[in-house]
Amino acid sequence: MIRVIVAEDEPLARSRIVRMLTADPEICIVAECTSGLSTLEAIRKKKPDLIFLDVQMPEMSGFEVLEALEDYEIPHVIFVTAFEKYALRAFELYALDYLLKPFNEARLLKALTRARKEMEKTKEGQIHQKLATLLEEFRARPKQINRVLIKEESRAWFLKVEEIDWIQAEAKYIRIRSGKRAYLVRRSLIQMEADLDPTLFIRVHRSVIVNLDRIHEIQTLSSGETKIKMQDGTCWTVSRSYRKNLRTIS
Repeated sequence: MIRVIVAEDEPLARSRIVRMLTADPEICIVAECTSGLSTLEAIRKKKPDLIFLDVQMPEMSGFEVLEALEDYEIPHVIFVTAFEKYALRAFELYALDYLLKPFNEARLLKALTRARKEMEKTKEGQIHQKLATLLEEFRARPKQINRVLIKEESRAWFLKVEEIDWIQAEAKYIRIRSGKRAYLVRRSLIQMEADLDPTLFIRVHRSVIVNLDRIHEIQTLSSGETKIKMQDGTCWTVSRSYRKNLRTIS
C-alpha cells in the first residue's frame, strides 16, 4: 500500500484528488490537510510515502512545509498549484511531478504512475537532490504575500491575491477590485507592488496594478496608445513608461 497525504486548502480540489485516489486499491489516504501547519504535523505523525502538496496554503506554503522538515522526513511529492511558474519550477527541479489546476483524472493518474516509478528507484527517506535545489531557490527568493487582510466595519477576512482583478491608488489607500466587490485598504501602491508576485501582477500606470490572469484584451490604438481591457470590463491606458511590463506576458 502507498500511504498518501492530500494537502490542499480548496475543498473542491481536495475532494477531487481524494475521490480519484480512493478508486486505486493500492492507495491508502492517511490524512487530508487544509493548512501548512496541519500538513507539517501530519507528515511527522503519519509518515506518508507520497504527498499531494498545494504550493499556496494558509499559515505555511508547501515549500515552507518541506523546508521545515528534516531530509529523512520528506516523502515523495506531487506539487498541486494554480500558478504555472511554481509548477514549472517544481517539474524542472524535482524528479516527480505537478498538477496544474484545473486538472483532470488522466493528468492525476499520469502523475501517480510517475511517482510509483520514482518510489521504486529511490531509497526510503532519501531526499532527491533536485528537491534540495528547489528549497535552496525558495529560501533565496523574496517573500511574497498570498493573501490580503480586508477590514470592513466590525469584521475582517483574508482575500487571496489570485482573486484580485486590479489595484488602484487612492491617496493614502489602495482600492482592490475582486469580482463585483471593491475594498479600500490603508496601504501604498508601492508597498503592495513589492509584496506581490511580479509574474502574476504588473503595474500598467503609476496608480494601477493589474492581475495578468484577469486581462481580457490588449489593444494597440492607431494613436500609438495601448489599452488593457479587464475581464470585469474595466479599461486602463498603459502609460508609456510601463509598456515594457507587458513584455512579461507570454
